[in-house]
Amino acid sequence: MVEAGAAKADKAEFSECWQTTWKTPYIMRLALSAGIGGLLFGYDTGVISGAMLYIREDFEVVDRKTWLQETIVSMAVAGAIVGAAIGGWMNDKFGRKKSILVADVVFFVGAIVMAVAPFPGFIIVGRLIVGFGVGMASMTAPLYISEASPARIRGALVSTNGLLITGGQFLSYLINLAFTKTKLTWRLMLGVAGLPAVVQFVLMLSLPESPRWLYRRDKVDEARAILEKIYPANQVDEEMRLLHESVETEKAEEGAIGDGSIIAKVKGALSSQVVRRGLWAGIIVQVAQQFCGINTVMYYSPTIMQFAGYASNTTAMALSLVTSFLNAAGTVVSMLTVDRYGRRRIMIISMFGIIACLVVLAGVFFQSASHAPPVNALESTHFGSNSTCPAYVSAPDASSWNCMSCLRQKCGFCANGDNEYLPGACLDLTKNVRGECRLNRRVWFTEGCPSKIGFLAVVVMGLYIISYAPGMGTVPWVLNSEIYPLRHRGTGGGIAAVSNWVSNLIVSQTFLTLVENLGAAGTFLLFAGFSLLGLIGIYFLVPETKGLQFEEVEELLKQGKKHKSSKGQKEASAQ
Repeated sequence: MVEAGAAKADKAEFSECWQTTWKTPYIMRLALSAGIGGLLFGYDTGVISGAMLYIREDFEVVDRKTWLQETIVSMAVAGAIVGAAIGGWMNDKFGRKKSILVADVVFFVGAIVMAVAPFPGFIIVGRLIVGFGVGMASMTAPLYISEASPARIRGALVSTNGLLITGGQFLSYLINLAFTKTKLTWRLMLGVAGLPAVVQFVLMLSLPESPRWLYRRDKVDEARAILEKIYPANQVDEEMRLLHESVETEKAEEGAIGDGSIIAKVKGALSSQVVRRGLWAGIIVQVAQQFCGINTVMYYSPTIMQFAGYASNTTAMALSLVTSFLNAAGTVVSMLTVDRYGRRRIMIISMFGIIACLVVLAGVFFQSASHAPPVNALESTHFGSNSTCPAYVSAPDASSWNCMSCLRQKCGFCANGDNEYLPGACLDLTKNVRGECRLNRRVWFTEGCPSKIGFLAVVVMGLYIISYAPGMGTVPWVLNSEIYPLRHRGTGGGIAAVSNWVSNLIVSQTFLTLVENLGAAGTFLLFAGFSLLGLIGIYFLVPETKGLQFEEVEELLKQGKKHKSSKGQKEASAQ
């Protein structure tokens, strides 16, 4: 899309998006086809949470080593960091469409590698490859949608990418449940991830490049042909005029930046006060999105359900499906509100809800750990002395142990056969011992303990998702698609996306370790503290871009304001 359209963005509502795309379905075709990149992103985020439960059962070394579990999960994030960084350069050099096609090929290859992996190292390599594709898609898809959308419905259409992200997460939980009874379990769960990449590759072959990028490459006729499909005939000339003025101004300003290296482009971007202020805002919202702990829920949701006392893999994944559905539903709410109430306000409200839920969740886990069932010596020797947890046998204070004490020593808790809340057995963490426990029709716990208030954790997690999805779930991506000048949009978006993935990597690589050292309660309380810092940063440093054309956003950043003047807003409304 161009810098300004005939209709002002501050009048945009989701209903107008529906009316516009109904009259011009080509716009929705562009948005949904590019948005499959979000589906890939979401599927990869969600699928590993369920697959990990079965990877741990197939590979005993993974079950015993927390760092290996974290590495399998987070290696996709490490790949995404590289993908997002290179994606920014590819977007500017080769175009948005080609970047999406390359991301699809990379993602498909990674999915196949994971599906056939003979040992954990192969899974890690596959996750790295998939992450590279996801990182490229995470910034390219919303950028493509933003540049191919009329200004008045841009926020709603970019939010379709967020909807497909959460839709992909929900789909991954459904597929995880569908494959729980198969022999290949996690292999099928991870391998199916390649199908959306194939679908998007085929669809994108028939779609055009971004009209903004084409015009920058002096392909004026091609850009006009695309705009004719997006805008009414009586608006195309005006859009072309504004696009021409914008591009000429940018070329005059770029100067030394040119088409140089990534380093030159970054230096050029950082030399601009407008871009620096935009980056402060863009990076803050991306980092805050991750440090509020969302991907601990997405990557480890079934494991968190097991922390709450739901030991069954199937039950844990079924409960995770509820939170994933709420995430998708919350994204729909974002699409309805992002252009009506504004980016900044929605994020601030979202952060208040997130902080409250994290504090309550920490309290629930603290109470659950405090009232865990005791370990009984007779129960622990019931399966034979060789099956008893070695740390329990040698512990001087074994009589004071409860289920949580047992799990902290990397052992398993075999619940009492009559009532899982009664004293149970602390056993060695091996496949054979686990099998003996289950053959006796007892529940085997390795992540959390039986808890009468565990259901509260599920409820609060649902409320956490409801608070997160409409605000911090999608708005950071919307903000980053519109806060940078065109000449720096690829570079700025790439830097912000990298900050998102680096934060994601830190959180996903340390979550289980934090739980081991701080407990689930302490870990979620820590995330509440990070969220409070994020809220402060958003309040003081993030401007409101609702209803503003790209030139207006640039002027706002130039003045260092968080809001457009009331006079300017009245003038925009009058138009």
